[in-house]
Amino acid sequence: MPELSWAAVVTWLIDHGIRILIIVVVAAVLWFALNKFLPPIMGRLMTTTKGESKEGIKKRKDTLVGILGGIGRVFIVTVAIMMILDEAGVPIASILVGLGIAGVAIGFGAQYLIRDIIAGIFIIMENQYRVGDVARVAGVAGLVEQITLRKTVLRDLDGIVHHVPNGEIRVASNFTRHFSRVNLNISVSYGTDLDHAISVINRVGKELAEDEKWRKVIKTPPQVLRVDNLGDSGIDIKILGDVKPIRQWDVMGELRLRLKKAFDAEGIEIPWPHTKVYFGDPLPDFPKKKD
Repeated sequence: MPELSWAAVVTWLIDHGIRILIIVVVAAVLWFALNKFLPPIMGRLMTTTKGESKEGIKKRKDTLVGILGGIGRVFIVTVAIMMILDEAGVPIASILVGLGIAGVAIGFGAQYLIRDIIAGIFIIMENQYRVGDVARVAGVAGLVEQITLRKTVLRDLDGIVHHVPNGEIRVASNFTRHFSRVNLNISVSYGTDLDHAISVINRVGKELAEDEKWRKVIKTPPQVLRVDNLGDSGIDIKILGDVKPIRQWDVMGELRLRLKKAFDAEGIEIPWPHTKVYFGDPLPDFPKKKD
């Protein structure tokens, strides 16, 4: 084995070290440019989307930036490593051939991974849900925190993080696309004047929609749609109203609070489950038999 002289090291560094340094610098510049210019470029492209609110456009942009940025960074690192290995004298061709053979072998066992990636592409292309949406996917409901080509990450109300492979998603339900809806049933007792109760509910919904704090959130005031059910303990009245995405739960909580106070002031009873027990008619009094 030939001895490694200092002169040989210097010569190698001059011939190859500078090129490797240039590759690293170019890769770093591309990495920086990707992080800096991808968000504004996607922002300009998203402004042409029709029917989307500003919040929806931002969610779409953030989702695409995260996915495309991840793909771009993997591509930059992979190409840079390949070029550095080639510059260092490592036979890249044989490595690629080996990777190709290994890829074919792994491919037979990677059907689920391929399925996840294909499903992820369709989720992104069809804009089914975005980062920041509240959605139910594969039976799991929560806030979408991350979307990749392989999986969707959601966090539910308990703070539990769920990782759902995209290939497992058959039905995706988006609770916050374009707008959200207040869908609320309020129960009143059977002795209530329904016309009076409905007028009180509509008045409270209108007052809520005109309130300084809530009017920017509510698109249409919550109003009575119909008498929805004659229940065991009371009469259910359905209330509907449109609000900004993801704000329906806040609005419903405030509406319940105000309705309870209004009902107390108007003497309208909100029933609770109870049961009346009936033992039948009392027995008649029969004359006593004499001895």
